[in-house]
Amino acid sequence: MFDKKTRERLQQEPVIWLTTVSSQGQPQTSVVWFLLEDDDLLMYSAETARVTNIASHSEVALNLDGDRRGGAVVTMEGVAAVDSNAPRASQHPGYVGKYLDFMKSNGWSPDEFSSLYPVPIRIRIEKVRTW
Repeated sequence: MFDKKTRERLQQEPVIWLTTVSSQGQPQTSVVWFLLEDDDLLMYSAETARVTNIASHSEVALNLDGDRRGGAVVTMEGVAAVDSNAPRASQHPGYVGKYLDFMKSNGWSPDEFSSLYPVPIRIRIEKVRTW
């Protein structure tokens, strides 16, 4: 699904821009933490509009920051769903490994983060564009 350079960026980048669509058709974009798992992305969310949006309209778009010159662009399209089989963020070694320093800088332990962001969302990527 991903070329080597894109896979490396997805493993290293701390944030990705996630766009969901409300039931009224309004796109809503949020910056989120995420973890690449095989060809899926796993994120954890608070009970926010994005969870409601995904429940009513599962198609999402994502993008990584570019290089500020119109290059290093990665955009993706996929299908998102709450993943009831995913562990809590605090119990996911890969997620804690990637974000522990970020959690600490926000004054959270992994357990506190999991309480604030209890909803695991898995995104199955269906299309990738890079340039």
